Amino acid sequence: MEIEIAPVAKPRMTQRDRWARRACVLRYFAFRDAFRPVMAILKPLEGYSITFIVPMPMSWSKKQKIAMDGEPHMSRPDIDNFLKGVLDCLPEDKHIWKIQMEKRWGLTGRILINPI
Repeated sequence: MEIEIAPVAKPRMTQRDRWARRACVLRYFAFRDAFRPVMAILKPLEGYSITFIVPMPMSWSKKQKIAMDGEPHMSRPDIDNFLKGVLDCLPEDKHIWKIQMEKRWGLTGRILINPI
């Protein structure tokens, strides 16, 4: 299943974020609200293979974007923070016991989820 939503890493939140929300928290909540209906249709399976396609920065040249399309994303945010953002969208994640993950650069952001 290909989901046309750019992945957002779950930020480290504090008590202050309840009343003075930072930009990263607002981006995460918008992602979570858009992603929850999609995750509600996933059926409990043995495991999932998740690929996070991270959009390239606008400041990169066209030549650099072509060269990096599909290459591994080896900078921040970390892959486990992307996973936390996705698992928090599930109504119940106790049935997932196996996950294979990777993150790659892409021209547009999206998330690919397939059963193992």
